[in-house]
Amino acid sequence: MDTISSLSELLAEQKASSYIEIPGVASRTFGQTTLSTTLPMSKLFSIYEVDLEVQRAIVPQNLSKLMDYIMLYMDHQQGIYFPGIILSARGAGEYDEEQKVYRLQAIEKLYVVDGQHRLAAFRRLMETLQSNMARAKDRREYDRMEEISAKLSKLYTFPMSTMIYLDINARQERQLFSDINKLPRKIGGNLAVLREQRRFYHVLASQVAEKAPAMKQISVDRFTERGKGPEFLFSYHLLVEIMAGLFEGRLKSAARNNGYYFKDEEVEEHLKLASYYFDTLLRYLPEPEKGELCWSENIQIALSLFFHEEVTKTGKFNRYALEYAMKILPHIDWNAIYVGDEKDRLPRRSRIMKAYQYIKDFYQEHHLFLIREDQLLEKANVSEIAEEDAG
Repeated sequence: MDTISSLSELLAEQKASSYIEIPGVASRTFGQTTLSTTLPMSKLFSIYEVDLEVQRAIVPQNLSKLMDYIMLYMDHQQGIYFPGIILSARGAGEYDEEQKVYRLQAIEKLYVVDGQHRLAAFRRLMETLQSNMARAKDRREYDRMEEISAKLSKLYTFPMSTMIYLDINARQERQLFSDINKLPRKIGGNLAVLREQRRFYHVLASQVAEKAPAMKQISVDRFTERGKGPEFLFSYHLLVEIMAGLFEGRLKSAARNNGYYFKDEEVEEHLKLASYYFDTLLRYLPEPEKGELCWSENIQIALSLFFHEEVTKTGKFNRYALEYAMKILPHIDWNAIYVGDEKDRLPRRSRIMKAYQYIKDFYQEHHLFLIREDQLLEKANVSEIAEEDAG
């Protein structure tokens, strides 16, 4: 028997049945030979390897977010979208031009250039589900086993777009990894929030911008990538923040109910309340335009936080309490909130909380007299009109 002196000779001795076949079309991409294909996760699990000299360490927070994202598909059949995985062959395997098939020996691996966190998230979920399956089996929870088995099947068959570089070396892999992760620029805050249409307050804000009558006067920028265009009063991101403040009394970053799972009826209910809120702002505040301090971002968020506190004292959102509390708006001296250059100098959160505290203190000190006086005047005006009509 001849001795085997190299890995390639050892692989050549393997039986044809030990090959992993990957169908795909080979082409030239910027001078390199690449193979483009779509693979189920079950096949990807068996062929990829991570080289830590090329890849960074896994970031647990990013991994957790990706796992939650995948579970939207696993638990609720929501569509999820991933950019393709990029792998490097490092000389492994052979491409059959005639059959349009790339063949790997069972012990050969492809190295991850881009997509490490995505693959790790799928693998972690696979391991978690397999562990849950074993536990359910031990407890003879057969219904639970069927449910887990269905999820595993969906995970294994999930199709992932894949590009394999067939002829680049480790140095080129590092450069490709750097280019992929350094050169692209993330989309800006306003556009990123607008395109996020799964979370509750994002969906609600879109509905408000499209359907609330007040938004014809309060212009909302739904297109500018960063911040807002000069012709708009609100950014879309601000509208989301106001919704979180009004219905939770929290800044958006701390919102608890901005989840993925909710009913259409909840959106409709909150849309009615939000529409009423903005209609009432228009009734009591000066005309919405740039330069009016009461329509500025910080004041608007502060108002939403304050009104939430007033209308939820009974345990749930009370529209009548909102109607009453908002009658304080015409009496507030907006220019008295900030002293000197505070509205420009203070950090954003500090400006919001200073405005919130000023409005709260003013309301507590004056509302019994001011709002009661307004109500008496309204009644007097109604009586005068009735007398004129009778005459």
